[in-house]
Amino acid sequence: MTSFLELFFPYLIAGFSLSLCLAFLRLALGPTAPDRVIAGDVMVNVTIAVLVLLSLHYGEAMLLDIALLIAMLAFIGTLIISKYLEGRDVGD
Repeated sequence: MTSFLELFFPYLIAGFSLSLCLAFLRLALGPTAPDRVIAGDVMVNVTIAVLVLLSLHYGEAMLLDIALLIAMLAFIGTLIISKYLEGRDVGD
């Protein structure tokens, strides 16, 4: 008997790939800088979701560690970019 994850794994990967492509399109064509920042955040979040899905599918706990590291770095990067767009220094 196959599990839910094994049954829908290709469809989930296809959906995440589509959302990555759409977010990349917004990143490339976004009319304003905040649009591009949000598109980058969406791409990071989808990448984290794919890593968690792959971790569950393959039973590799190391992928969860990588997803956590990417999430922390993306959070710090988003803070720095938002302060830059506000016109403030990083230390303010």
